[in-house]
Amino acid sequence: MLNIFTLANGRLVQEEIESLQDLARFQPIWVDLESPTLEEKRWIKQHYGLSIPEDAMDQDIEESARFYEEDNGDLHIRSDFLIDDEDDPRSVRVAFIMNLHNAALKSYGVLFSIHDEDVPVFRLLRLRARRAPGLIEDSKDVLLKLFDADAEYSADTLEGIYDDLENVSTQVLAGNVTDTHASEVLSAIARQEDLNGRIRRNVMDTRRAVSFVMRSKMLNSDQFEDARQILRDIESLDNHTAFLFDKINFLMDATVGFININQNKIIKIFSVASVALLPPTLIASVYGMNFKYMPEIDWQYGYAYGIALMVGSALIPMLYFRKRGWLK
Repeated sequence: MLNIFTLANGRLVQEEIESLQDLARFQPIWVDLESPTLEEKRWIKQHYGLSIPEDAMDQDIEESARFYEEDNGDLHIRSDFLIDDEDDPRSVRVAFIMNLHNAALKSYGVLFSIHDEDVPVFRLLRLRARRAPGLIEDSKDVLLKLFDADAEYSADTLEGIYDDLENVSTQVLAGNVTDTHASEVLSAIARQEDLNGRIRRNVMDTRRAVSFVMRSKMLNSDQFEDARQILRDIESLDNHTAFLFDKINFLMDATVGFININQNKIIKIFSVASVALLPPTLIASVYGMNFKYMPEIDWQYGYAYGIALMVGSALIPMLYFRKRGWLK
């Protein structure tokens, strides 16, 4: 999918592109390629003279090759953007290419973004830029606003994690956590821990990308201050993710503690039962001896006496344990 965006009356406007000839009708500041086809890549190369690298969205690309500037002035940035999907939270690699030095090229001053799937942050920026005139003035603003929106999206996701952990905390601290309930709680905590880790990795990647843009000296004074504000926001997100990790560890330990308590209750019951059965076992062992002279052998009520003696020897310890509260 090929989307191009121009500025009209201070607002970002999306233009319809259906052929190579349509590209010549507009002077965009942002060209967004979502899962681009070979034909769309060919249009970009023919019109703008820009070749999109085959490994642009690769996840395993070397870290040192994610931020660099080519000899012709093209600035390359590969950054991750979070997708907070309930079933499959993940990060999407986005490749940015921007030429701010070679005015002879048609791609001068245009931000190109390439990614494999739709990113919520991109939709958020497009919506805001259409409604808020003056929010974006050039392609550098688009790049910075994307990073800013990514930090905000991560912050909103962190708030969702905190709300979910608060619900889990209420359930855990209420006590009487059964093994089935504990299993559900541990599963929920694990999902939040994974998402929190993804957010921390995502904001770390955003910090590196913004720092690279600041070092490239392509920003004006206002944009540079915006970039510094993004870094300050990311710093606060780092502190919040650390807090959530501590809360997650506490809830994990508390839940595991309840599981251990439940297991100890089961073991205690078995231990009490085994102790209570020791006297009947001893009595049965005594009367199982093959001695010739045993007073109760020839007694008419010997069998009933032996049974009653074993039952009584089991009931007395059980009543004692129950009175002491060891069977609860």
